[in-house]
Amino acid sequence: MSEPLLPPEASVRAVALRRRLASPISRFLAIEASSGVLLLLMAAVALLWANGAAAESYHALWHAPVGVQLGPWRFERDLHFLVNEVLMVIFFFVVGLEIRREMHGGELSELRRAALPAIAAVGGMLAPAAIYLMFNPRSPQHEGWGVPMATDIAFAVGVLALAGRRVPAALRVLLLALAVIDDIGAIVVIALFYSAGVEWWALGAAALAVLSVLVLQRFGVRRALGYVPSGVALWAALLAAGIHPSLSGVLLGLLTPAAAGFGAARFVETASHQLEAVRTQLAEGQDERGLLPPLARVAEARREALPPVITLEHLLHPWVAYGIMPLFALVNAGVTFGEVQLGGAGTTVALGVALGLVLGKPLGVFLACFAAVKLGLCRLPTAVGWRGVLLVGLIAGVGFTMALFVAQLAFSDAALLGTAKLAILVGSAVAGFSGVLYGHLVMPPLSELGASITPELAESSTEH
Repeated sequence: MSEPLLPPEASVRAVALRRRLASPISRFLAIEASSGVLLLLMAAVALLWANGAAAESYHALWHAPVGVQLGPWRFERDLHFLVNEVLMVIFFFVVGLEIRREMHGGELSELRRAALPAIAAVGGMLAPAAIYLMFNPRSPQHEGWGVPMATDIAFAVGVLALAGRRVPAALRVLLLALAVIDDIGAIVVIALFYSAGVEWWALGAAALAVLSVLVLQRFGVRRALGYVPSGVALWAALLAAGIHPSLSGVLLGLLTPAAAGFGAARFVETASHQLEAVRTQLAEGQDERGLLPPLARVAEARREALPPVITLEHLLHPWVAYGIMPLFALVNAGVTFGEVQLGGAGTTVALGVALGLVLGKPLGVFLACFAAVKLGLCRLPTAVGWRGVLLVGLIAGVGFTMALFVAQLAFSDAALLGTAKLAILVGSAVAGFSGVLYGHLVMPPLSELGASITPELAESSTEH
């Protein structure tokens, strides 16, 4: 394999040093569980920082004011707001892209494929909420019923990867589809139950912002930067309307086109034709500036070879997984133990959240799938048995990012919020550890599982 070309101004030794330093980081980022590991690390740093000698600096930093001023107009918030209400919009945008992609050609594109993960997700949301409300039937604690409902995709995929090589590919697909539908449910819950009183004029402004996105699409605008003003307007309108502005990211993700402008075949044809034009111009000794038009056409074909929903997800996912989500964990996981309320209402909140994640998720997922299969509503995928369904339920109990996010919206009382955060960390850790242990000790080897699949079962699963 040939070595990559270096820019003429680059030093060979400096580039070699950069590659040696970057190699361990690249290997770490290539590991499927690395995003979850980084989240855990940031959560641990936040806990140590918030309870150590520099605890005051932790809280002072995230409440430091930041703002923008243009003439008499001024907008000022703190760093905590910047992370939770601005940067997390990009996280929700990627979630919206994932949902859009799955709806276009993935597990959510057909009812028969989406039935099992949808039923599993609904069961996995209702059971934790019910367990939480059993412990917290009264206000203000009952506001936290949405906290243990959602699954953290990054952590879930990482835990599944750590669960060993006994996990069939179909089980991973089931978990991913369940987590995506879980996110849809969490988004609906945030929009309906964790938003303030709606300002209808601002909601009308949000509708106009969405309309502007559709108009730009009708005019054939494909560059993402062209939609930034509409996205900012939508964010500001939802904030003014009393609806959490992070939902603007979801809406923009769902509106992103899922069809390619050129497609792979036309890209190859266009690129070949334009590169032939470049060869001709080089052979004729033309000025290098004459190469700009054909190269621009190649760049356009390359940009349109894949659907925007795939391109943007690929571009933003590393920034979200290794930047925004770890920063969110650092900002929100710093629970000061001395301020946690462990008696009275705090005890019931902690039990509701932790048991909702650890017990509610696996019970809800397993019982919902079992009932649906027995009623003939859907079938288990090939190579997925009931032990695998229970493994998915256990891992789905890792709530972390979305659970912390909902907790911020659910609790205005600082003591209850701290208790809920601590319960999320403990419950997610127990759920993740249980999933890894269960995967290694209970899941059968893939060869044994494959041998146990009868032709009738394989045929019925294929039909599904």
